[in-house]
Amino acid sequence: MTNVDLVKEAYAHFASGNVPAVLALFDPAIEWHECKGMPFVKGDGIFTGADAIVTNVFMPLPVSFDGFNIAVNEIFGADDKVVMVGYYQGTNKATGNAFKANATHTWTVKNGKVTHFFQAVDTATIIS
Repeated sequence: MTNVDLVKEAYAHFASGNVPAVLALFDPAIEWHECKGMPFVKGDGIFTGADAIVTNVFMPLPVSFDGFNIAVNEIFGADDKVVMVGYYQGTNKATGNAFKANATHTWTVKNGKVTHFFQAVDTATIIS
């Protein structure tokens, strides 16, 4: 499996709600960088390890948003880097406003596991 295929698999598992399958693709010491502007992020938005990601990112998503999903426009990669270009959509529960926000993710894959995730997303659109 290529690194691009691995990341595509992660998005497919996330979309179907299969979080254990997503986590199985992560290195135990994965470093996750979530945008500070996301409504549920506290601190610097950097989380290490699957448990921290589940607690601080995955679990707060349905608390903050209705119908949250990631629409993937393209995924491409070179060497150990894979990039997703797409957007987030859903409804912000705090404001009641629907959103469609540009998003990109940069993944680092080493030895068949995701070791690093970096998010760039239009959080202003999400929180409005």
